[in-house]
Amino acid sequence: MVRQVFLETNPQSKIKIGTCAWSYKDWQGVFYPPHLPQARWLEFYAGYFPSVEVDSTFYHAPSAKAVAGWVEKTPADFRFCCKMPKEITHTLRLRDCKEQVRAFLESMEPMRPKLGSILVQLPATFIPGKDEKALKAFLSSLPNTFRFAVEFRHADWHVPRMVHFLEDHRICWAWTDTTKLSEQNDGAFEPLPQTTDFLYIRLMGDIGHKYRPDGTRLYEYGSLMWPRDSSLENWALKIGKHLEESKNVYLYCSNHFEGMGSLTCQRLGRLLDISIELPDHNEGDAPAPSKQMTLL
Repeated sequence: MVRQVFLETNPQSKIKIGTCAWSYKDWQGVFYPPHLPQARWLEFYAGYFPSVEVDSTFYHAPSAKAVAGWVEKTPADFRFCCKMPKEITHTLRLRDCKEQVRAFLESMEPMRPKLGSILVQLPATFIPGKDEKALKAFLSSLPNTFRFAVEFRHADWHVPRMVHFLEDHRICWAWTDTTKLSEQNDGAFEPLPQTTDFLYIRLMGDIGHKYRPDGTRLYEYGSLMWPRDSSLENWALKIGKHLEESKNVYLYCSNHFEGMGSLTCQRLGRLLDISIELPDHNEGDAPAPSKQMTLL
């Protein structure tokens, strides 16, 4: 079985494109073969994409055994980016969490050769007036043996002093597109800074219209429901402008952005001169062929 591997001299080889998680039951029979056991989903997924953002680590720190299993099921050049647990970011709000951080990073050790970045996703209620001191103390305490990205959900953080702080600490300012569908042209052109030698980009969609009041999801994600053609074109342009100065680009597409993250990856890939071949849902339970993205 021959697997496509990019030459490092090609700029597109820097782009690690994937979805925000892989364990979507909505995808069974659409992306995953109907009878493929869930324990094999990651292995199957890794036959088509070179990277994934691990959403499950946001809800609890995984065991080292679980992480080692993820590493074993993926190719050598596959890359993970993992979200820091919400106990640290949302419950403790980056305060008095030294032991929780230590335990989480210890669980990440088996993944170190394949770990692109750890994402510190801040809640929208985390604001400079109350939380800047805690944020700076927290980020300053992080070890330089891992790479980190921070996602701000409040506009008040968009000030020069925070840009300089992240630059000084080699921490990536994550670019996240949560624009409404009617404002899709704006997402890629929000003036967000590049603070490190890599980019971390999340195409999330309008998260304000993702859930019902009771917390259940409004939609099933198995098809293209809200095409964002203009948005994808603009993101492709923006990524292209920053590609030369970036060592890596971690680019993740949420289901909610257009209706199915794997299709968004494929559509954006075409604009970036990357071909992503998606599986036929009639493939049965056979292992995924190595169809990871190739250059057009």
